[in-house]
Amino acid sequence: MVRSTPASALRYLLREYQGTARRSSSAQTPQQRRANLKFQKDQEARRGKSEDQIKKRVEKAPKSPISMFWLVVLGFIVFGGLVFEVLSRLFLN
Repeated sequence: MVRSTPASALRYLLREYQGTARRSSSAQTPQQRRANLKFQKDQEARRGKSEDQIKKRVEKAPKSPISMFWLVVLGFIVFGGLVFEVLSRLFLN
């Protein structure tokens, strides 16, 4: 017959708790994984470069939040109506 001591019982409980604590931690979401990969890629690109080289890369002009396609569509809506109105007044009067 095996006798359990309080110390061995405590070790058993601690091992069980640590096992469940590891299992209960959630995995990375795809969004977190993409962010981590982007950060890792950025850090690898910075490795071995001076601060001046890194700052030059950061100082590039930011991209426009509106694509060129939507700017053209908006321009056509605003100015296209004006052009059609002027043409209709010139040729139909």
